[in-house]
Amino acid sequence: MLPVSDTAPCSKPKTPDVLDRKPSYLSSLKPYLSLHHRRTWFFLSVLLLQLLLLLLSAPSLPFSLSASSPPLHDDTRDEILSKQAIDQSCPHGKVYVYNLQPQFNSEILSNCQNINPWHSRCDAFSNSGFGKSAAGISKIVPQKVSGAWFWTDQFSLEIIYHNRMLNHPCRTLNPESAAAFYIPFYLGLAIEKVLFNKTSTAEERDRHCKMMLDWVSDQPFFQKSKGWDHFITLGRITWDFRRSKDQDWGSSCIYMPRTHNITRLLIEKHPWDYFDIAVPYPTGFHPRSVDDVRTWQDFVSSRDRRTLFCFAGGTRGFIKNDFRGVLLNQCYSEPGSCRVADCGGSKCMNGSSAILETFLDSKFCLQPRGDSLTRRSIFDCMVAGSIPVFFWHRTAYLQYDWFLPGEPESYSVFIDRNAVRNGTLSIKATLDKISKERVEEMRRKVVEYIPKLVYANSSKGLGGGMKDAFEVAVEGFLKRVTEQGGGYTGK
Repeated sequence: MLPVSDTAPCSKPKTPDVLDRKPSYLSSLKPYLSLHHRRTWFFLSVLLLQLLLLLLSAPSLPFSLSASSPPLHDDTRDEILSKQAIDQSCPHGKVYVYNLQPQFNSEILSNCQNINPWHSRCDAFSNSGFGKSAAGISKIVPQKVSGAWFWTDQFSLEIIYHNRMLNHPCRTLNPESAAAFYIPFYLGLAIEKVLFNKTSTAEERDRHCKMMLDWVSDQPFFQKSKGWDHFITLGRITWDFRRSKDQDWGSSCIYMPRTHNITRLLIEKHPWDYFDIAVPYPTGFHPRSVDDVRTWQDFVSSRDRRTLFCFAGGTRGFIKNDFRGVLLNQCYSEPGSCRVADCGGSKCMNGSSAILETFLDSKFCLQPRGDSLTRRSIFDCMVAGSIPVFFWHRTAYLQYDWFLPGEPESYSVFIDRNAVRNGTLSIKATLDKISKERVEEMRRKVVEYIPKLVYANSSKGLGGGMKDAFEVAVEGFLKRVTEQGGGYTGK
């Protein structure tokens, strides 16, 4: 397009015979403008040549005069279409997975017999973190999905996420093209042994985290962003990494300055720390496809639940006025309405068929806080299609924002624990007041959200547009990074 001139347009001549009245230089040039004159042809040739050169050198013109430009090859066209498809499937950018030294992940796992001070953890962390197949579960669940059940440990998150990240469709091997960076560090597994060793020092509990930070802080992309576009999975509760004094429990990893801007995916978060993101505890159900999920949803939706409510757990003798004991007493006092799965000691470690059957047969499941604010049983309960009953807001409502419905009353019941404790409120009477129609509505919402509460047993996810907990978490973080733009620093 030619540039627009700021010069005013020429006005029309006042009379048609202006040139006839005044002397004109045109009359003197007439002899030279004849097509029969050699100079005329010379001027025209120069003019045409300049015009041709101008057209060929203008990159902004929408056409080319070159006849030698080849058409787009099919392979080039395929590459462009492939790139467009990848970009559309990764709207929030790609992820680069750091290739950490083995001492930060694979060596920790290979030394599984020494992770815990009391027993081997090799079976628990086998099968890419899913654990051993759930033997005998086919007596309870549909045969079609029995192969999707495992005895999964609640602290296996780091292994599960690492394996999935290596096969993520938005993973890139080129850090220059990455929007985010994943640190595959098994810190939760690394500190398990020293956490329960009363003679361990603060230095021992902090050693692995400091080693990782020394390494990652030397990476140019970490230095560029100060860590705000980096994320890590910590397979324990946040409080295990928030030691403020040397003599206190846990590691001080989260309080180390270089960790401040790294986003942490944990099974329990600090409700007011922006960089903590709570993700679902691993349950025993790891569907291989959308079909597995649909089969399971149909099964739990049509289940005949003859018990009003249930409680799976055990008392904590070391806790004064333990609320679990209060719930157990209410359950035992209502044998026709409440079912108990006694988990005293380690009887319910990594789940059991008795727990699953209890949840499958109950309309509601009581979910007090665990040893911390949250507990894995919340997700075991909901995956079984039972409606959770909470007594602390921070047990779920202020934790799993990305994975649970935004309206707590749409899928759960909240009961004042103090009223239960002092005997002024009966759990059975409270639940009996809820209409059958309302119960069905809540159960439908619980069942609808099952895909977001489980981790698929497939490197490509569930497929069919259905997202599991892993995909929701990673996509949520990538969206955060995109929205932050230049970065967000919390401290």
